[in-house]
Amino acid sequence: MSKKNDSSFQQTLVLIKPDGLKKSLTGNILTRLSETKLNIVGARVTKVSRKLAENHYYHLREKPFYPELILYLQGKIHKKEKILALVYEGKNAIKKVRQIAGATNPEEATPTSIRGSYGRITTKGVYENVIHASSNEKEAQREIKLWFKPNEIIS
Repeated sequence: MSKKNDSSFQQTLVLIKPDGLKKSLTGNILTRLSETKLNIVGARVTKVSRKLAENHYYHLREKPFYPELILYLQGKIHKKEKILALVYEGKNAIKKVRQIAGATNPEEATPTSIRGSYGRITTKGVYENVIHASSNEKEAQREIKLWFKPNEIIS
């Protein structure tokens, strides 16, 4: 059986968000993610357009914190207008990355997780959690297509 036909073989999107870059956490985050033994098959530093941020977080558009969330992902809050987008690939990639990333809410994340170690909640209720990790396989596929062209993923 080839790895592509194995249902546990997945790709997942990881974004090191502007606050993670501003706090120089890239190395720490990549070191923690290396514990998953997954392969990086796509990587790029990019400026996030308003349209890309809105498409990425379209499912949260009705939330009161949505406008602030868009500014956050664009880097306008931290004056660091770029992110590091990565695609990890391997067996149970989504579960492994999410486990190391921790709960979306930094206050609920275990202290040893990335979000538990480095995240915070702003007074406006935005989770500044330094990292995005795809929540499921359908979302991972949608998100990867938003952030990467097919030829930018080398599997």
